[in-house]
Amino acid sequence: MPSKQTADVVIIGGGLAGIATAYYLTRDGVSCTVVERDYVASHASGFAYGGIGHLGRTGSPGPNHHVAALSARLHTELKDTLPGETGIDVEYRNKPVISLAFTDEEAYEARLNMDWQQRELRTPTRWADIEEAIEIEPRVNPAAIGAVVTEGNTNLHPQRLAFAMAQMAESRGATIRYGAVTGLHRDGDKVSGVILNDGEIATDRVVLATGPWMGQTSEWLGVRIPVEPLKGQILRLRVLGPPIAASVGWGSQYATSKPDGMLWTGATEEEVGFDETPTESARTEVMDAVVKMLPYTADARLVLQTACLRPMTPDKALLLGTVPGWEGVYLATGGARQGIFLGPGIGRVTADLVQGNEPSASIDGLTLARFQ
Repeated sequence: MPSKQTADVVIIGGGLAGIATAYYLTRDGVSCTVVERDYVASHASGFAYGGIGHLGRTGSPGPNHHVAALSARLHTELKDTLPGETGIDVEYRNKPVISLAFTDEEAYEARLNMDWQQRELRTPTRWADIEEAIEIEPRVNPAAIGAVVTEGNTNLHPQRLAFAMAQMAESRGATIRYGAVTGLHRDGDKVSGVILNDGEIATDRVVLATGPWMGQTSEWLGVRIPVEPLKGQILRLRVLGPPIAASVGWGSQYATSKPDGMLWTGATEEEVGFDETPTESARTEVMDAVVKMLPYTADARLVLQTACLRPMTPDKALLLGTVPGWEGVYLATGGARQGIFLGPGIGRVTADLVQGNEPSASIDGLTLARFQ
């Protein structure tokens, strides 16, 4: 007989957005159940690069900037508390970011974010000529005309972050249940339960954090949730010499040395549906970019190529808040390439909304209303 359970809050999706929501709900004393189809951080949250606090070429201020500023503060708290609470090394590591420019146009675009990042994220950033960039990391390409250097940025292991937050949520009463959700129950305009392939959970509050698979929830809700997958592929390389002293970026590409001894570099941006297969064309694209940034990597050995699907809205901004016609249903998605950076902010804001509280950061311009 299918099981029937109850929960104060059900969170559908065990990526970082869903797990962070559970983390902050349980910290506030609210119990919840997370339903995950595969396992915690089994998709984009487990394979992302994990750069924190650097907005790169995407530009700010923008619709996400209030949540971004909140998330930067929360990552600082998590860095100080999670390892001691869980025994999990999340691999928070501080290092500068060198964002290279090879043309005047690239230099102009690279400078656009400097003032905002220093003011809102409190990360000192400056324009540097190529000689100064080479002093920080001697192996960057001397053909660049300069770089934006951003100090105080953080890099982490995304899957370990999700695991640590999940462990803390469970220690405070959260339940993580594995299974496939097939729909929602409602009583009038109010959500009343979650339907699984092997049972039901009665609840009056549901958080939808299913990442690029939010389109499936559109069928349950009868409301279009405009989220599509953005494929990203990353290479892990074995290179000769010591780790690079900074994270190095150029346009949408980046490279950094990780504690596993490898150089991680990527990532692509591909709108190809739900195909998660690593491809040769992506490998070529990423290798061409990393060799341009760091010419010494021309002889690198490929150890691993990963591909994942990130949730992207039409305007590439977050999608948070309530669903019209469904009292008690909340959206927590749309992180795209910044999902790990924004994850704690998404979780904190969503936990606030679920409890009927004022969100810790403004979500103006981030709700479903902008698409309706």
